[in-house]
Amino acid sequence: QVHLVESGGGLAQAGGSLRLSCAASGRTSFSTYAMGWFRQAPGKEREFVAAISAGGGNTYSAESVKGRFTISRDNAKNTVYLQMNSLKPEDTAVYYCAANGRNFLATIRASYDYWGQGTQVTVSS
Repeated sequence: QVHLVESGGGLAQAGGSLRLSCAASGRTSFSTYAMGWFRQAPGKEREFVAAISAGGGNTYSAESVKGRFTISRDNAKNTVYLQMNSLKPEDTAVYYCAANGRNFLATIRASYDYWGQGTQVTVSS
């Protein structure tokens, strides 16, 4: 069983930055999981944002955030991060952290086994 808790969401101005954190329980198991970030805006489907391999050596980002968002992790702290720069109003959404027990850089929701409750990010013009 893996429990995930997101934090760091809030309000930001367009062009500004936010850093999201996702803390996981189970220090031993965390280092074996690939991790991902998804987001969901009102009235829209949940969409893939970024993923990182268990050791942190490989990452993949959605085209919509490439060059602006960076995913990273610190396995000693059981934490994965999403650094968001150059924010746009269209980035407004609830952001979810997810764990993939098979260590695969997946872009689809069905590949992830555990999910956090989400954290709200709102970007104003």
